[in-house]
Amino acid sequence: MNVPVPGTSVEELGAAIRSGSLLVDVREPHEYLEAHVGTARLVPLQTVPMIVDELPTGEPVYVICHLGGRSHQAAAYLRQHGIDAVNVLGGTAAWIEAGLPFEQGTDAGPAPAGPQ
Repeated sequence: MNVPVPGTSVEELGAAIRSGSLLVDVREPHEYLEAHVGTARLVPLQTVPMIVDELPTGEPVYVICHLGGRSHQAAAYLRQHGIDAVNVLGGTAAWIEAGLPFEQGTDAGPAPAGPQ
């Protein structure tokens, strides 16, 4: 089933996060540790089906990966299950490229903007 998936820019994601929206990062743990949006909840792609019931249905849930492919796949799956999932276009790479703050590791504070 081909489900249309809305996309959003990293700038729009930043505004959504400031408003309290949920961000799900579907990359692998080692990728997440290298760099991630500070508020992102790590849910590796293969585990997305296990958390569907934990996600809100009355508000958008943003989904991010490295470049946007895996997050599109996860968002399509979530939309099939009643979640208003939105794909973050360009992923974490676009977030960092835009100079937006990110974190590294699990206890790290915001890293300097830009490539490390």
